[in-house]
Amino acid sequence: MMFRTLLFIPGNNKRFLEKSRLLYPDILCLDLEDSVPISEKSIAREMIIQSLSTNNHSLNRINININNKIDNANNKHKDLPQLFVRINSFESELYEQDLESVICNRLDGIVIPKVNSDSELEKITEITETLEKKRNVQKIIRLIPSIESSQGVVNSYHIAKYNSRICSLLFGVFDYLYDMKLDYENEGLEYSYARAKIPVDARAAGIPALDSIWQKVDDLDGLQRDAKTAKKLGYAGKSIIHPKHIEPVHNVFVPSQNEIEWAKKVISTLNEIQQHGDKRGAFKVDGKMIDAVHFKQAKLILDFITKDE
Repeated sequence: MMFRTLLFIPGNNKRFLEKSRLLYPDILCLDLEDSVPISEKSIAREMIIQSLSTNNHSLNRINININNKIDNANNKHKDLPQLFVRINSFESELYEQDLESVICNRLDGIVIPKVNSDSELEKITEITETLEKKRNVQKIIRLIPSIESSQGVVNSYHIAKYNSRICSLLFGVFDYLYDMKLDYENEGLEYSYARAKIPVDARAAGIPALDSIWQKVDDLDGLQRDAKTAKKLGYAGKSIIHPKHIEPVHNVFVPSQNEIEWAKKVISTLNEIQQHGDKRGAFKVDGKMIDAVHFKQAKLILDFITKDE
């Protein structure tokens, strides 16, 4: 899977949920947390359950237009979004109800907000595993912890490497600023340490990181500048709050040469294994275990840069 964009969709907005079927971020995240008032949580759960049961992007594949650096071959790029849900935080005591509502075969992953330490992930992982078995879910539900506090920043490496379900970290800048009792400034000095540390810790744990949202919805030039800064810091992409942010961010976070070489190696190793009749579901590349999710990610990267003959 790719991590250029994670688009939040309010879980209590029927119109937005229906329109989301026509959108093409890398990750479509239906929200039960910040965008949903406490009085609407139950309604949002019901609407998200309905959306997960009917969401069929395969009927609504849309071409992604990538900038000229990638060339016109990618106008046929039609990869479907991964479907995630952002539950309420561990401290909210609502997360168990959220997980009970949304764990199903259609779901690809969970975004966990305001994670302060790896100990918070233990109970969430336990409930997720139990529900997967109970409901015969034919996949491993991935987890994206969101780092939004000083304590979370201090512990982000341990959070990132907690278990194999963790597929990315996410930086939540505005809750971080609130926790630090700081105001948001355009130059970003007040959150620069946290913003720089999170992708380092994520990469050290072997996973990518997603940068925080760009709050000024209509300022697309500012969005692209912010995305370019995030890329220089080592982020794989950004979380976003509006569909018109998808393409500008995709234009910034194109696959790097290192990612392309990794993808080629994964595909090559898999082909070699299969030619020898080996049917293993996991194998090693550069000393690291690779499974079906990594193969899918590698294929996405190569499909992304492949040119028509």
